[in-house]
Amino acid sequence: MRTVVVFYDRNVIDNPRSPRVRAVAKLAKRSAREETGLFLVEGPQALREALAFHPELIVDVFATRGAFDRHPEIGRALSRAGLEAEDVTDSVLSAMADTVTPQGVVAVCRRFPVSVEQLLSGGARLVAILEEVRDPGNAGTIIRAADAAGADGVILTGRSVDAYNPKVVRSTTGSIFHLPLAQGGELSDALDAVRAAGMRVLAADISGEELPGLRDELSAPTAWLFGNEAHGLSDETLALADRAVRVPIYGHAESMNLATAASVCLYQSAFAQRG
Repeated sequence: MRTVVVFYDRNVIDNPRSPRVRAVAKLAKRSAREETGLFLVEGPQALREALAFHPELIVDVFATRGAFDRHPEIGRALSRAGLEAEDVTDSVLSAMADTVTPQGVVAVCRRFPVSVEQLLSGGARLVAILEEVRDPGNAGTIIRAADAAGADGVILTGRSVDAYNPKVVRSTTGSIFHLPLAQGGELSDALDAVRAAGMRVLAADISGEELPGLRDELSAPTAWLFGNEAHGLSDETLALADRAVRVPIYGHAESMNLATAASVCLYQSAFAQRG
């Protein structure tokens, strides 16, 4: 077993412009993530989930001196995993982090996407497919909702935001470590794969039939298809689905946020499938 150093390294990293600090900060850019295969994890909650579910993915942990005083359970989890946290100043952590007010902890992890075929290989019954979902907050919240609803995975097509974008990762609040994610590739290939796995495709769209009317049919294996926040799914894309479904609005709201609608759809399927 490796020698355990819970915190801190003897040498405090105090230069925000050092090559190492800059290398971490660059992970906010997609090109750097793709080149290195790494991504940023910010904050104690996300790090807790990484340690609980995928400690083998953690490459580096950086923390300010007071971070583990506030969150001693993280220090204990690091110790159990045989990992080391390095002591950094507040200015260094701010330079590394993507947030304006970081929470004292930044980690670097290896990306771990799976193929669509791998995601479906265990007999998947509920999957979310994101096509041209560009807003990181919406994408992360849908991943979190899929996790909460017990979905078997999330597929982000090549026209959607990167699943390892720092804002997506933060919006998942750790759920990114809980369920398989497949990203890149064409929507048509993803739809072929889910159908080959015995799933039908339901497209969430304002033009569809109302969701409550499908309650008795939602127990079947289902892949929910969600589109762009501003203009939804194109007519061509809708034609690829088995049917279009909409979440009814009973009040006076002009529309419903994409992530909220996706949460309703995923949970309706979860309710039906779990009986």
